[in-house]
Amino acid sequence: MKLPSIFLALVLAFFSIMAFAQAIDINTASVEQLQQIKGIGTKKAADIVKYREAHGPFGSVEDLTKVPGIGPKTLANNKDLLMVGETALPETPALPATPTVPAVPEMPATPTVPAVPEMPATPTVPAVPGAPRN
Repeated sequence: MKLPSIFLALVLAFFSIMAFAQAIDINTASVEQLQQIKGIGTKKAADIVKYREAHGPFGSVEDLTKVPGIGPKTLANNKDLLMVGETALPETPALPATPTVPAVPEMPATPTVPAVPEMPATPTVPAVPGAPRN
């Protein structure tokens, strides 16, 4: 009963390590980071950095085999854990321009009201013929 438990623990540990392993960018990795690659020790890691500094960044993961001492077998054993540059995320479409609020039309000037003729202070009563006058 103890053997299956140990086996299960090992399998789970292996898959959890694989799930959380991050790819190593061979163009920016330090000597210490490059040593995490299976089959790469301190000297080969330093050789990778020297090659990168002398020849410029790697164009692809396969270019790693140009470094003396790094062969196809080392590359094949680690290809899934290596990368060149950041992983490109799908480009998000640009947001449409913010719509502009239409300009409020200018209101016409306040219409002028025609002047009202002034009224006399006291109304005048027309004279009635034959009426006495005061």
